[in-house]
This record gives sequence, structure tokens and C-alpha cells, in this order.
Amino acid sequence: MGVTSDPDHCTRRRLLRATGVVGAAGAAAAFGLGGSGSGVAQNESADSNASNETGGPAESEVGSEYAAVYRDTIDSVVLVTVTGTSGPGTGGGGLGTGFVIDDEYVLTNNHVVEAAREGGIELQFSNEEWRAASIVGTDAYSDLAVLRVEDMPEVASGLSLAESEPIIGQEVLAIGNPLGLDASVSQGIVSGTGRSLPSPTGFSIPAAIQTDAPINPGNSGGPLVSLEGEVLGVVFAGAGQTIGFAISAALANRVVPALIEDGSYDHAYLGVGVQPVGPEIAAEIGLEEATGVLVMEVVPDGPADGTLQPASTTRPGSGDVIVAIDGQAIPNQPALSSYLALETSPGDTIELEIVRDGEHQTVEVTLEERPEAEQPRTPIGGPREEPPTTDP
Repeated sequence: MGVTSDPDHCTRRRLLRATGVVGAAGAAAAFGLGGSGSGVAQNESADSNASNETGGPAESEVGSEYAAVYRDTIDSVVLVTVTGTSGPGTGGGGLGTGFVIDDEYVLTNNHVVEAAREGGIELQFSNEEWRAASIVGTDAYSDLAVLRVEDMPEVASGLSLAESEPIIGQEVLAIGNPLGLDASVSQGIVSGTGRSLPSPTGFSIPAAIQTDAPINPGNSGGPLVSLEGEVLGVVFAGAGQTIGFAISAALANRVVPALIEDGSYDHAYLGVGVQPVGPEIAAEIGLEEATGVLVMEVVPDGPADGTLQPASTTRPGSGDVIVAIDGQAIPNQPALSSYLALETSPGDTIELEIVRDGEHQTVEVTLEERPEAEQPRTPIGGPREEPPTTDP
């Protein structure tokens, strides 16, 4: 049920601030943003916060594009507070960000809410109203979660996930609650696209957006928006002062409807481990240029078993190199992961162009549903996955 801010909530917020609650699962070192950070409530209006945070004039006096985007979106961005299974202050709870996508649902990161106990998620909106939220669906592989709010505040309206691809160099704003500082905005550009990010599941998160907009603990789950107010991505993590990452709207547009409808999302699975093809490998295999991915491992009884041949340590130059899928060039592992994530579904039969023993040929593989995630292998913020990887 929805409730407005009251003394009990204020007491709880003071407790969170005093104890410095750390983030829910997933917040760690270099990518350690997650839903974490010691908190302060969204206890000022959006307008007063925008004018006071930088010490400059109010946004109505500035009239900048940034102020306009902030004004148009902030009422849809929420502070996510989580009481975990271990209780506040013991590592079982935390803070993060989310944003409204329609009159019932809020989108955030899975790692922000995955440790929440039943009834342990509360949202605070820019007008200081509080609402309880329940989990509708989660997907650890894309690190997305959809929450339901029974009585959405009137000030909040759904933000739109962009249908078009972001352009490298375009300006963006990250809106959220970094370090628990409510209703904050930071500005930057799209620094890169199609990034492959390490994940606790052992499978990377594909098609991610890189930005130089400052990202800090507590930003996770918030929107990365264009100057047109469209959500280009869901903020995921930061790796330094000028490097942050967001889950692309392209991936979210595939995953979110399934989370709302079924509570889960089925990812396509090829069942191979691959590594990049560098000049040395290209020369050994007989490729004219260093492109594609070398199959280093084929998962037994997986979709590619019996169709693709892995490299052998005793046979230099052996192993299939995947250079295209359904006519789409695959120059590297991120491109392979992105294609499978954005263009295919379990049960699809794909045509792979491969190079085997120096000869080009095509083979067909019918994709299956990705197996359930094992225990975490690479924590968020941990080292890059080293080849071979079984991502696809």
C-alpha cells in the first residue's frame, strides 16, 4: 500500500543515514556501484535540490537543456530503499535508484533488490511520498528487475525506453541518488556502445553503454537519458571518475515485457567458449585478417555440440572461427554476445559462417535456453573475464 512520508519513515531514514547501510548484492570495488551508499532521503523538492546542489541559480533562471530534461524526468525517478534478509545495517539492505515506466511499474537493477526480504522494498518520490513496492520479475543475466507499485503518485509518469541506438558522442544525463544524495543529476556523453560487462552470473552483460557521466554508489537502477528525455540505458556500474556503464535500452526492451508478463526472461544459448582472433591466431588458422572469434570450448550436450569444433592445444591452427551469424559479421566476442542477446531467442535456428582448416563454410545450430546461473564466478567490479569464456 502507498503511504506518505511520516515520522516512522523519517526515523528509518535517520537510521539508514547513521548506520551507513551498504549496498545490496553486487556492489563491489571497480564496478561497485550497485544500490549502495549511506542514505539521505529525498527530503527536498526537485526544484530546490536542482538549484541548491551546485550552489547556482534555480533551473527556471537558467533555462538550460539540462535543467529542462531534469525538470521533465525527475518526478519519475525514485529512491529505492531495501531492507534485506539480514536487516538494516548488517549488509542485508541498501539504497539504489529506479524509474517509473508506466502507471504501475518501476524499473531498477536486479542487484539493488535481490537481497530484499518480503515487504522490504520502499520507494520515495520527488514529492516526498513513499510507496511500498513488490518484485514482479527479475533477471540476473541482464541485471534488471521490475517492481510493482499499487498506488503510483500522480506526479510520476512513465519514462520511455529509446528504440533507436545511442550515438557515440551524444550528450546524456544520469539521474539518481549517488551516495544516497537524492535527486542528483550528472552530465556526460556516450563514450562507447556494445560493451561486454562482467557479471556475477559468469555470463557477461552484452550491448552495454559506456559513459563519462559521473556514476557513484546509489546511481544503479537509474535512467541514463538523452537530451530528448528518452532512456538510453539503465545505469549499472562505474569503474572510475570518467567511466560508467548502463544496460542498453535495446536489451531492456526485450527483457522488461517478459519480466512483467512471466516474471522471468529466457536468454538464447549457443553453448561455446570463445576467445578473440588476434594476428597470431589468424596466421595459424589461415585467415587473411584478424577477425571473428575462435571456438575454444563446446559445452557437452549443448546446442553447438557435434556441430562446432573447438581448438586443441596439441593442434596449432585448429578450431572453428565464427565470422558471421545469419549474414551479420561477428568481429569479436562482444558482437557475438550482442547478436545473440538482441536478435535471437531460444528455439531459433541460426546460420553460422565459420572458418575451419582455412576453409569458409556454413553450419546451422538451434539455440536453446540458457542454463540456470551457477554460483557467482566473476563479481561485479572483478577482473575482466579471460578467454575462453562460455558467455554465448
